[in-house]
Amino acid sequence: MVRVQQGKGGKDRYSILSQTALELLRRYWRQYRPKEWLFEGQKEGTHMCYTAIRNIFFEAKKRAGITKPASPHTLRHSFATHLIEAGTSLHHVQLLLGHRSSTTTTVYLHVSKMNLARVANPLDSIPEEL
Repeated sequence: MVRVQQGKGGKDRYSILSQTALELLRRYWRQYRPKEWLFEGQKEGTHMCYTAIRNIFFEAKKRAGITKPASPHTLRHSFATHLIEAGTSLHHVQLLLGHRSSTTTTVYLHVSKMNLARVANPLDSIPEEL
């Protein structure tokens, strides 16, 4: 778990961090030894601004040959979509994204339609003897 402080909407929450991402962040920290912020801004004592993050994102997208429209916020949507496709409960996705209302999280349910064919009818689990 990782604590997200003052994330989207100025909300604090806990989220998950992959082992791969953790190892990359540790390598980054060992190389750059940031003092106050993990991703420091150009001025001392400040964090990286959203414009810098957008520029880095668009450059990476360009280098990867991705032409589909996307922004850093698309990563948040992709994260939620993949969680739901993997079977994570809507409540857990809500907590990880920091949504106050489950209604906000339901926008990600549109992708789960492809999993509908895998849903078993409860009647099919009744023993044949009945």
